[in-house]
Amino acid sequence: MKIDNFKNKIITGNCLNVLKKIPDESIAGCITDPPYNYEFIGKDWNQYEIERRMEKVNSKTSSTLVKNIPYGSGLSGGVRNKRWYEKNRKNILEYREWVKTWAKELYRILKPGAYVMVFNSTRTSAHIQVAFEDEGFYARDTIVWRRQSGIPKGLNAEKKLEKMGAKNPEIWRGWHSALRNEWEAITVIQKPLINSYINTLTLYGVGLLKTENEEINGFQSNIIENIKRDSKNNTNTHITIKPLQLIEKLISMSIPIHKNNIVIDPFLGSGTTAVAAKNLGLEWIGIEINPDYVKIAEERIRIMEQSI
Repeated sequence: MKIDNFKNKIITGNCLNVLKKIPDESIAGCITDPPYNYEFIGKDWNQYEIERRMEKVNSKTSSTLVKNIPYGSGLSGGVRNKRWYEKNRKNILEYREWVKTWAKELYRILKPGAYVMVFNSTRTSAHIQVAFEDEGFYARDTIVWRRQSGIPKGLNAEKKLEKMGAKNPEIWRGWHSALRNEWEAITVIQKPLINSYINTLTLYGVGLLKTENEEINGFQSNIIENIKRDSKNNTNTHITIKPLQLIEKLISMSIPIHKNNIVIDPFLGSGTTAVAAKNLGLEWIGIEINPDYVKIAEERIRIMEQSI
């Protein structure tokens, strides 16, 4: 198919199937927020899996739903014995193999020098990097998105021992099983250049990062903070909405805005990448497997277009 058949459209379906139809070297960059690595063993990422995880959280059989972390996990509890760690490791390896399936297609459709920016948890972002490297990409950086954070969800040793009736639980005051998570990882990967930055830029119009930060009148850091949360919207029920300002910043940093460049998001969710691209005057392609999220994304785009 010609690339014009995909531009500025939301395509409902499994991204792996859709990506295979997109022409080689036709995309200038990718910004995406895929499902994170929670209870992935033996599962396909499809509408049934989304509903299964959401139901698990809504029914309170899992208490692992925390701010900015999607869905629930059967891997969080249980005795930390050999079997538990083996199951955890198998889960990570299967998740990595799944990432490789769509990373391979992205490699084919991206222009040489194009960047991919992938959100993931701080615990598993390294596996995103390794999966992409296995498919030919070159790891460039990890952007730290510093965001608001709440109370850690891990074990509080003092409180747990107190409930168990242990003597002197206060000696373990301040000891927890996790740190407070203040940031989210954005793995930055690049399709290899054609000999040099300037040669690639001349041939394909991509390959460099815009490092001028007008907000501070200086050089852009790989730590992004002070991003405002979007106003709450009753129509947007997506569970891991990223701020529009943040996505606009990532697009502006990695993709020159001109008519020959297109940004793609294989996990569009509620459509933030599409809205950001339209705001910036950049053409885009969105893929989303959940029809309910597609409706939300289409409504957001429609509201934005009416406001112009």
